[in-house]
Amino acid sequence: MRAIRSSNYIVEVRLDRESVPSFDEFPFSVPSIRELYTLEFPKPVTFLVGENGSGKSTIIEALAVASGFSEEGGTRNMDFVERRSQSGLHRSLRLVRSPRRPGDGFFLRAESFYNVATRIDEVGATPWYGGKSLHAQSHGEAFLTLLTEKFVGGGLYILDEPEAALSPSRQMAMLARMHELVVDASQFIIATHSPILMAYPNATIYLLGEDEPRVVQYEDTEHYIVMRDFMNHRAAMLKELMS
Repeated sequence: MRAIRSSNYIVEVRLDRESVPSFDEFPFSVPSIRELYTLEFPKPVTFLVGENGSGKSTIIEALAVASGFSEEGGTRNMDFVERRSQSGLHRSLRLVRSPRRPGDGFFLRAESFYNVATRIDEVGATPWYGGKSLHAQSHGEAFLTLLTEKFVGGGLYILDEPEAALSPSRQMAMLARMHELVVDASQFIIATHSPILMAYPNATIYLLGEDEPRVVQYEDTEHYIVMRDFMNHRAAMLKELMS
């Protein structure tokens, strides 16, 4: 494994609690956000994990917008918005950045990737995405094209549930490409449910739930435990589930 030139661009993010309009209103009423003070990013790869509704995507979107990306996704140069965010969380986030600035960057949200692909075609940016319209590829193929052709290294990449587009084997291909980019001084912040992706070595994993987000070990995540137990005791678990 090649040595990593670590150069995180976002060192930590803080919730400016004095600027929060009300902790009784969404998104500040979400437990993981209501209890949020600081998220530190000591490693090149950070995962946000938790159940549906735990606040992963809300925090990821706010972090991306606070970093200069469109709410819809894409590069910093893509300033279109098809769906205006209802969150407002980004206005209360304070980013602590390193002196270095990323030379590349992308915000991917699975639910709006179609709109981003359409915008890429409209502005004639296809040559920077492998020369073929992302719409002319399957969802998974388009995302791998994004990883291999558009993500060039030295960048900040914020991804919201990228596994939605990828089969298990392609999730493993993503891990390999991620590592190439991390070696080349890139930083990833990813919200995910995938036990394959969150297996990236030495990543920081934040668990979001009813309390303040906390760092957990990979083997202690529910995602790993449930998948391990299901694979090891499939017949018994299926019998229990269907009884």
